[in-house]
Amino acid sequence: MSEQTHTVDEVFGINRDLPLNYVARDSADNVLVNNLARRQHLVIYGSSKQGKTSLRKHCLNTTDYIVVHCSNKWSLEQIHEAILKQAGYEITVSTTKNTSGKHKIFAKAIAGFLGYGAEGGAEAEKTEESGITKVPLELDPSDVNDIIAALNNINFTKFIVLEDFHYLPIETQRDFSVALKAFHENSKLCFIIIGVWLEENRLSVYNGDLVGRLLPINADKWERDELEKVINYGEALLNIQFSENFKNELLDSCYGSIYIVQETCHQCCVSENIHVTQVEHKTIENNVSCKEIIDNVVNQQGGRFNSFLAQFSEGFQDTELEMHKWLLYPILTAEIDEIEKGFRQSVIRQKLQEKHPRGNDLNSGNVTQSLQSATSLQIKKEIKPMVLDYDQTNLRLNIVDKSFQIWLSRQDRNELLELVGLPTI
Repeated sequence: MSEQTHTVDEVFGINRDLPLNYVARDSADNVLVNNLARRQHLVIYGSSKQGKTSLRKHCLNTTDYIVVHCSNKWSLEQIHEAILKQAGYEITVSTTKNTSGKHKIFAKAIAGFLGYGAEGGAEAEKTEESGITKVPLELDPSDVNDIIAALNNINFTKFIVLEDFHYLPIETQRDFSVALKAFHENSKLCFIIIGVWLEENRLSVYNGDLVGRLLPINADKWERDELEKVINYGEALLNIQFSENFKNELLDSCYGSIYIVQETCHQCCVSENIHVTQVEHKTIENNVSCKEIIDNVVNQQGGRFNSFLAQFSEGFQDTELEMHKWLLYPILTAEIDEIEKGFRQSVIRQKLQEKHPRGNDLNSGNVTQSLQSATSLQIKKEIKPMVLDYDQTNLRLNIVDKSFQIWLSRQDRNELLELVGLPTI
């Protein structure tokens, strides 16, 4: 029995803190820890709710980094400003403009922040008749060199974590990928970029100069034995025992989703009136239906998934080809094992030529363009978390929300096809 009392919320389910039953993975945790000292930029990627943020929290002390949560409306300048704010600067707009016509900014170190003195240690010295005074730094927020200089002025050495990088507009992602090369070559600053995609070299696609300068860490893959450890650790912390049938069915049905495992165990405990560590060891009997609980977990997101299908099918605007709507056809008509593997561009094009009104006359360029804009469309529609992502390296459309895969496997496909206005099967 566990010596301490823990709540179910601290062990199972999704919460803001690191779950007490966290399991370190050789493929993710060990890779991250072993490469922190190399002062290399790190990219943590994977599907949504697969433990990317928990990985960062587990491997780094909170004093080792600052966190910037990216917005779907940010430009490169706004990323830089957010970094300066988190590093300890107070930002105000200058009346001076840079060569592109945008306003520069004043950056003043906040007194006492991160140990800087009341005078604001990052301020530039300016000689006047009355002597030496301190004035804030005037910076061009689009100039990487200005940002590096400002951070060097306060001896900033922490890791800079960019959470939700995938929510940034694609153009901003490209701009930052260019800036990242300058950060690498002109400073010792290190970034940890966290995003929802399955493409190992996403940022290198945006900027080929980053090849060899980034270390990608795949946080998506959970082996069966790792997921089983998560359950076992949780059992020990709560002094309970799930039936072997329950555990095996859960591991067989979760499609490698740590979220489904955690949330299913959480709901099972609550349904059995287990809210804290049990005084006496409790066994959860075989009569508990794992399938019903998983269905409940997944169906809670049914409204979100129906909304995603409706919004994605509308595309950016009404067009004759309705390509984004038709991109859903191969997904909504595929077997579940096909969905798990993703869809190659050539397979999508073949299926669309069979069913699209244009038939064989459908231009492959239209298919490629719609695939490449799938992420932009979800960003514009504020679909969070993302469901689809296009891997431009391997030319594959991936589902990056494992809950959506399980939800699809339990739906009447014809009803979904009718929902988005596609021909039924």
